[in-house]
Amino acid sequence: MVPSVPAQPAVPTAPYGTWPSPIAAALAAAHDGRPEYLGTVGAEVWWTEPRPDEGGRRTLVRRPADGGPAAPALPAPWNVRSGFTEYGGRPWAGRERGAAEGPLIVFTHFADQRMYAYEPDAPGARPRPLTPLGTVGAGLRWVDPVLREGAVWCVMEEFTGPAPTDVRRVLAAVPLDGSAAEDRSAVRELTDDRHRFSTGARLSPDGRRAAWLVWDHPRMPWDGTELLLAEVTAEGGLAGVRTVLGGPDEAVAQVEWAADGSLLAVSDRGGWWNPYRVSPTGGAPVNLCPREEEFGGPLWKPGLAWLAPLAEGTVAVLHGQGSSVLGVLDPETGDLVDAAGPWTAWQPTLAAHGTRVYGVAASPRSPYEVVELDTASGHARPVATAEGARRPGPVDPAYYPEPLSRTFLGPDDHEIHAHVYPPHHPTLRAPADELPPYVVWAHGGPTDHVPPVLDLHIAYFTSRGIGVAEVNYGGSTGYGRAYRERLREQWGVVDVDDCAAVARALAAEGTADPRRLAIRGGSAGGWTAAASLAATDLYACGTVIYPVLDLTGFAAETHDLESRYADGLAGPPETLAVRCRDRSPLSRADRITAPFVLLQGLDDAVCPPAQAERFLAALRGRSVPHAYLAFEGEGHGFRRADTIVRALEAELSLYAQTFGFERPDVPRLELRA
Repeated sequence: MVPSVPAQPAVPTAPYGTWPSPIAAALAAAHDGRPEYLGTVGAEVWWTEPRPDEGGRRTLVRRPADGGPAAPALPAPWNVRSGFTEYGGRPWAGRERGAAEGPLIVFTHFADQRMYAYEPDAPGARPRPLTPLGTVGAGLRWVDPVLREGAVWCVMEEFTGPAPTDVRRVLAAVPLDGSAAEDRSAVRELTDDRHRFSTGARLSPDGRRAAWLVWDHPRMPWDGTELLLAEVTAEGGLAGVRTVLGGPDEAVAQVEWAADGSLLAVSDRGGWWNPYRVSPTGGAPVNLCPREEEFGGPLWKPGLAWLAPLAEGTVAVLHGQGSSVLGVLDPETGDLVDAAGPWTAWQPTLAAHGTRVYGVAASPRSPYEVVELDTASGHARPVATAEGARRPGPVDPAYYPEPLSRTFLGPDDHEIHAHVYPPHHPTLRAPADELPPYVVWAHGGPTDHVPPVLDLHIAYFTSRGIGVAEVNYGGSTGYGRAYRERLREQWGVVDVDDCAAVARALAAEGTADPRRLAIRGGSAGGWTAAASLAATDLYACGTVIYPVLDLTGFAAETHDLESRYADGLAGPPETLAVRCRDRSPLSRADRITAPFVLLQGLDDAVCPPAQAERFLAALRGRSVPHAYLAFEGEGHGFRRADTIVRALEAELSLYAQTFGFERPDVPRLELRA
């Protein structure tokens, strides 16, 4: 007699979008942000870290040399963040001193943009100012510092007039004795301002040479940069400045000095960002690991690091296509050994001390955390997670989505890279005859990319039964120069078409409900979202976050860094008006019929609220259901926990109303025509 098999209990069902989830908006907000700007001070490891529940400030965190737990080094209200070019950059540096003195740290405080010196181990230690307060029409900002003898070498940004482009940038030496705190003339300028943009200097091991990167409008740093080299004079100045790598069509993303006194640079001269050795005395650069992989990325902010030289001559590198891994490269043989571990993406912030390498990495099952690799043993392990025990939780990983990295084909058979996050719940399923709603996410930049890692903003939706597809449309980094050049003069066309191709493919294969598709994006992704609503009726609704909405207005109103960005994205000034008429959501507002929510920071200097206001004015009198949420105190990128909560809940309410399900657990978003 065959024994009977007990019947398995049926899995409960509930419609997509209605699933309950422990991943609340407040939880996603508390986990927002990640560690940045790693550095070593002797054997200690330091970095900046977000505090969404403290007004979005960033604190400086210190992990002691004995490997003990990391702890904040600066209490509120200190906010370690530079406003350089509105996007910031490396805001701190430090050096080891005697055991009795402890380390010396310098940092930029966001509230007043002054640079401060800090001796954390000194009795009654408090930061003391090194630079003067900015004045109206002549604000000062500081970024990418390095300590040299009695001064801090850094990049100084000085506003000279009321327009966003009235600005100059030079390498500068700030005295450590504080004499410049009240006297601007005590700041010594090391270069002139012939180059519009600059990273900070990297000093050779013997202190006799300095190397740094520059570029000029209309180029962006991923279009073409130059690696400059100079001699450091006995007086602490720079002499004999010359270009040793790069040019109008070659983007050098990083430069560092090796222990032997040679230069290491990341250049895309071969079509991919690869590591090169550059001799300070001349000769052709040598590709140390020629691969069709990216060992670098877009230099949005000074101080990003994709490689870190090690004392014994090897080099820690980040590399890959789309996603990155950490490896150790032998520059003599080209051998590259990758670190084992679950991490699928690494941020461009590497630091090294002795045989240990430190980075910031994440996986589909873990958020961004500080990781230590011991190159002697090959063992890699996480040593700190942002905010540690201060974060609420823990989050039940059973609710995490599993990303599927896929390649789709566009109308002309070009490849489109995307990460698809299906709806997922550990104890619920949807009815068998129901297809899930999906939201297509367009990333910002647009010269950037998204990796397949845990993002609680995504999990907020997938755990409720809404799928997400993050699209690395043409123009994204991570896939070589040719892929990112697909967007040249095609912004509002290629990005819109690639996102639509992914959405249509998901619907055609039965993954997504073709009647319940949405588009969502922030910054440049906000442009793509709004342009998509104007270009097609594919999407039932959209979420548009601190967007570009008007090409000509963006070129005139945005900050200096991106004031000529549209030249490469849409065309030179003489054709911009035509492209604006044909592509800008503002010019095509009459074609938008789908509901949307527009989220905007009122202090945004990159995409000013004036663009959003003109766009809404163009919609006035038309029956398009929409909501506009403007947030005081927020700039380009929301940082405050209460803002993030309100934005996520508003977005979910939009989808509930449009896709036809109930979410009584979030405030109902009022949509007005």
